[in-house]
Amino acid sequence: MSDTELMQRVLQLATLGMGSVAPNPLVGCVLAYQGKIIGEGWHKEYGKAHAEVDAIASVANSELLSESTLYVNLEPCSHFGKTPPCANLIVEKKIPRVVVANLDSNPLVAGRGIQILQETGIEVKVGVLEQEARYLNRRFFTFMEKKRPYIILKWAETADGFVARKDFSSKWISNIHSRTLVHKWRAEEQAVMVGTNTAYYDNPQLNVREWTGKNPIRIVIDKNLSLPPAHHIFDSSQPTLCYNLKKNETAKNLDFIRLDEENFLENLLQDLFERKVQSVLVEGGAKLLQSFIEKNLWDEARVFVSKVQFREGVCAPQLPFSAKKVQDLQGDSLFLYENLFVRK
Repeated sequence: MSDTELMQRVLQLATLGMGSVAPNPLVGCVLAYQGKIIGEGWHKEYGKAHAEVDAIASVANSELLSESTLYVNLEPCSHFGKTPPCANLIVEKKIPRVVVANLDSNPLVAGRGIQILQETGIEVKVGVLEQEARYLNRRFFTFMEKKRPYIILKWAETADGFVARKDFSSKWISNIHSRTLVHKWRAEEQAVMVGTNTAYYDNPQLNVREWTGKNPIRIVIDKNLSLPPAHHIFDSSQPTLCYNLKKNETAKNLDFIRLDEENFLENLLQDLFERKVQSVLVEGGAKLLQSFIEKNLWDEARVFVSKVQFREGVCAPQLPFSAKKVQDLQGDSLFLYENLFVRK
């Protein structure tokens, strides 16, 4: 198998960590001897073994390591974090060749892992499937390079362009297949966000019910603290952040964070960055979604368009360009947008 084919397998393995490793990146690893795979691994959960450790441990005959090539999509770490440095382990195991897709944007690594390997005589090749690997870890790279979470906007709109009726009610615009997909997305992102009106009128739980996975952190904007305390968002069933203009307060699974009115959204994202929240699925409402669009603080948009018509109501947000892709969801259409993610 070629370097490219083996790196493709690495990327497949890396995706298995989706929803479990954040704020760490998605990383897969393959060990090959004479072009054949002898070990595989991936980073399975934040705080647990990195992909390189997992792959090396899976090799049945460790004597082959000194004649093998290690393939990994992200530069091996060079610092002590939750686990020891992977670069040191590779040196210790006398693996003679390492193939890497991307350098690490984390300033704690940023080329030092490669340097450690090369200084000990290990052959290092960088850039195999670089763009594909960077896109896979677009959340991580955005977080490290833009110093904010990766923002995914999501809404459902009617065929005539409304996200809710005049009374703000919106159930159900999209079909069961679309709603199930949203629960899958919630399991894949670190946090999910709604504005005041959505929290008030929909009283959403913002958890994962129609899919298997970890519940996200709930984020609600309630500037004047007007939401009813009995609403689901405040039930302490999962970590919740309430951004407002009035108070800082911490309770069980519920933090109230006061921000200044000026640059409110930017300050909110800065606070999430400091809390190491790497990605946010913004589920509404229209005013909040449009704010992200107007400030150009978004990376993807996922828009369901149903066959339902309201004829009047709350208008859907407006994006500045056409969708990159459209998918059929058994009646609903899913429009997918990307906001100029730079693939270095």
